[in-house]
Amino acid sequence: MYNRHGFLASSSSFSSQDLKWVSLLLDHFSHVQDLRSRLEELVPQERERLKEIKSKYGKVSLGDTTVDMAIGGMRGIKGMLWETSLLDPDEGIRFRGLSIPECQAKLPGAKKGGEPLPEGFLWLLATGELPNKEQVDAVTADLRSRSKVPGHVFDVINALPKTAHPMTQFTAGIMALQTQSEFAKAYETGISKTKYWEPTYEDAMNLIARLPEVAAFIYRRVHKGGELHGADPNLDYAANFAQMLGFKDELMHELMRLYISIHSDHEGGNVSAHTVHLVGSALSDPYLSFAAGINGLAGPLHGLANQEVLRWIQEVVAEIGSDVTAEQLSEYVHKTLKSGKVVPGFGHAVLRKTDPRYMCQREFALKHLPNDPLFKMVSKLFEVVPPILLAGGKVKNPYPNVDAHSGVLLQYFGLREQNYYTVLFGVARSLGVLSQLIWDRALGLPIERPKSMTFEYIENYCKSKVA
Repeated sequence: MYNRHGFLASSSSFSSQDLKWVSLLLDHFSHVQDLRSRLEELVPQERERLKEIKSKYGKVSLGDTTVDMAIGGMRGIKGMLWETSLLDPDEGIRFRGLSIPECQAKLPGAKKGGEPLPEGFLWLLATGELPNKEQVDAVTADLRSRSKVPGHVFDVINALPKTAHPMTQFTAGIMALQTQSEFAKAYETGISKTKYWEPTYEDAMNLIARLPEVAAFIYRRVHKGGELHGADPNLDYAANFAQMLGFKDELMHELMRLYISIHSDHEGGNVSAHTVHLVGSALSDPYLSFAAGINGLAGPLHGLANQEVLRWIQEVVAEIGSDVTAEQLSEYVHKTLKSGKVVPGFGHAVLRKTDPRYMCQREFALKHLPNDPLFKMVSKLFEVVPPILLAGGKVKNPYPNVDAHSGVLLQYFGLREQNYYTVLFGVARSLGVLSQLIWDRALGLPIERPKSMTFEYIENYCKSKVA
């Protein structure tokens, strides 16, 4: 049993010298401000900031809405507050104002020069501030102390056939965890609106802490005959997740740190993030809200795309081989496009340049697996595909996105079960969407209710404007 600091609660096996060191460490951590305490300081400040913005700028137009936007998936409509990240079409994603390279340089890693720890991303996303190593360690210890999954969650998952898609099992596991919701209990017994964020914070942290074990249980159940790998209390969040999946390679641990960090958030308009916000706006608890977002993530146009990309790359290799010239690959891509198919992994709904998440994964591959045949194919596609798509004149963004690379890295380190990849994505996405949900509650954002229109309304409105 571990206490809230991640140390053994029982001292019977410690020498007096051991106890002295433990006491010193506990005293050290007691002076490190934890995440919740920092949020308690920030919430009043941000509430005042919101009031000021509404008072000064509430009537300022953020742009015109067109019929194309209304019937085209609300593409480009500015209509949502999302603090944790911002996606710029040209620069790519920024987490609280920081680019991915800046996060890699400034956030603490497990080792010097290593990938940033997701716990640091969680602090950054939740507060907007760069944490120091002690604060990141405190988050690690806090998550570890919350990570115990109730037994009934595994019973629910086990009630499903092993052939059920891993995302179906993942959603079921999250819904089973909902019985632990602090927000649901607090709302039922009565709680002030100004306090909504506090049980939301507890739910968010508990859910983030427990997702890796739920996800690992599904992986081992479906793909490894049910043989489980226990948690290692000496490892950080991402490394421990990899350990429970069954991977002990330190480079795989580094990849998992990178993977979780860069998949943690991508602005609020994507399906999974928007769904968590939308369902949460009805005051559904974080478990219900996140489960809804995970169902959106499971769609082939969203999180499921990463497995589709890898399958396509493998098809390319199977048909024309991995050691091909640019001309041979170009011919294959043209053939694919002429058949009416798309080249998966290229293009993005918002971005108009190469996805920075793709680039940091490419740099990881260049550093650790430069001679891998699948990586070489990814590199050749990076050279060949964009000019072809540009020449076609129909694609606004011909450059690769995050999905064009992630599967190849996972494959290299032995995680080859493609239908599981979106579960990894879901674990990562929890950091961003649940950080934002805490702020939705802290700021008292209202229920989301956009105005819908019929064909007839749109036609009559447009006719009146051109008459």
